[in-house]
Amino acid sequence: MTSILEVEQLDTLSSNASSTLTIGGTNTTTIAFGPNVTTTPSSLAMTPAFHVRLTANQNVTSAAQTKVQFDDSTLDTNSCWDAVNYRFLPTVAGKYYIFGAVTCQGTANNVLQEATSSLRKNGTRIVTGSQTFNSSTYASLYSATVSSVVSFNGSTDYIEFWGRTQVSSGTAQFTPSHEYATYFGGYRIIGA
Repeated sequence: MTSILEVEQLDTLSSNASSTLTIGGTNTTTIAFGPNVTTTPSSLAMTPAFHVRLTANQNVTSAAQTKVQFDDSTLDTNSCWDAVNYRFLPTVAGKYYIFGAVTCQGTANNVLQEATSSLRKNGTRIVTGSQTFNSSTYASLYSATVSSVVSFNGSTDYIEFWGRTQVSSGTAQFTPSHEYATYFGGYRIIGA
């Protein structure tokens, strides 16, 4: 453990100096002071991390579970996003915070009966978020969100994002709607 004396000594270092601390006797962390700090030690990086989004409507079969076909990667720190199979395959073992939303709609107003999102790890559903509307309150548009902490082995485990929308008439769709409202992302949790 770092003593109070060591912390006080760090306060006296010049603005361009650096120092190495040993925390708990096993992990070494370099702390740099001054304007030249540009990197984070890999042990403290919340990577791999990814974020993808849907940029055009995806027509789907009403009331059927369907994998969302995210077509735009806005973040992929370790090249772990599989754009062909629409899945995240993290290459570092650990626990990850995974989140997403699917915005569901029909091609007509007030026909949306259900909007559901789910995460599937290695093909098995692990968490679901859903909203159902009754016939007097059918919606035009709804974003179903979901999030979870998921453990990955860093080699074969993967996660996918699925949605389900049911409409009373017309074509069911996943939509980016306003501000890219259908998205999927995650990052490794350090210290977990």
